[in-house]
Amino acid sequence: MPKAQSSEAVRLLIDNHRQFLGFLERRVGSRALAEDILQDAFVRGIDKLDALRSDESAVAWFYRLLRNAVIDHRRRSSVTDRKLEAFALELTLHNEPEEHTQRAICQCVGALAGSLKPEYAEALRLIEVEGLMVKEFAERAGISSANAAVRVFRAREALRKQVSRSCGSCAEHGCLDCTCSTAVAQGDGEPTAHA
Repeated sequence: MPKAQSSEAVRLLIDNHRQFLGFLERRVGSRALAEDILQDAFVRGIDKLDALRSDESAVAWFYRLLRNAVIDHRRRSSVTDRKLEAFALELTLHNEPEEHTQRAICQCVGALAGSLKPEYAEALRLIEVEGLMVKEFAERAGISSANAAVRVFRAREALRKQVSRSCGSCAEHGCLDCTCSTAVAQGDGEPTAHA
């Protein structure tokens, strides 16, 4: 496409910005997401204007580009949703540890869990300690099962980091002879084991 036609095509695309944004917003249901998709499409589209045939409308060509961008977004979202749902299902199938393992959990872990963000501490308390299913936790917290699964995952990661900072290499190697001061101070003076 000649440079003059390319400049005219860019002007047409800019002039139709509001229509493009409305088109996207109706399809993705979010103004912010529509703006992100449109900005990305402009960046990719401007580089491809040379491929535009001289008899082809730049606006019609750009609408095709936007439709493809929406399809790509939905595919990525669908894959993410499926992965989160699979993770949530995995958490719901979580088996309780054996009684002796449950008793062997270091008391310091409970204290460290209380130092996490309140929503993380609550998620761990309800799911790990009280045995609430992820789906039930999601309903109680007023969030989706996928969001609940993510919250539990992040809470576990945050707790793992806290235990690692507090107990050092003991936590990293999964030792079963916890002698950290928190465990001894909170217990009856007898060291307990890390989970």
